[in-house]
Amino acid sequence: MFTGLVEEQGTVAAFSADGGGWRLQVSARAVLDGVAIGDSIAVNGCCLTVTHADRGSLTFDVLGETRRLTSFASLKKGGAVNLERSLRFDGKVGGHFVTGHIDGTGVIELVERRGPDTILRVGAPKGSGRHLISKGSIAVDGVSLTLAEVGGDSFSVWLIPHPLAATNLGAKEAGDLVNLEFDLLGKYVEKLLAARQG
Repeated sequence: MFTGLVEEQGTVAAFSADGGGWRLQVSARAVLDGVAIGDSIAVNGCCLTVTHADRGSLTFDVLGETRRLTSFASLKKGGAVNLERSLRFDGKVGGHFVTGHIDGTGVIELVERRGPDTILRVGAPKGSGRHLISKGSIAVDGVSLTLAEVGGDSFSVWLIPHPLAATNLGAKEAGDLVNLEFDLLGKYVEKLLAARQG
């Protein structure tokens, strides 16, 4: 479980095929503190298990299915990724509850500065508009954001300067893929209502 409050941007050191799967190595600093083999780290919002850690990097095994269903296929050496350690219940909780289980990828349609702030419009997968609620929550590449505008299967969020500087969203351009995780509570409500109607 995560909050969507990114702790740091890591750098892809290597991402290569390894047998039937893939191996991802990420250079990091802050998330290395107290990390152990088997810990969960959100990488661009996707929950991955640490398989190796040293003083400057973390390594993860990535399923071929995970690479196919997320934006990981577009990761390149030297690229920035958002990193967050799993939630601890002895500290502050901000953002919203994020599982790290990606619902699909979206395509950035617009990045536009408006004064000191930036509006980001994303096209979500077809049919996913039912999960998009104005003023609701969404995680974009693991960043907890509030939906500002919703139209069909696309949505817009406003970004203040901090997340632009502290996450990889500041480098995104129209056409880039991003990982999306819709609000957990909304998905459960949808499931429960469907069961009652069935």
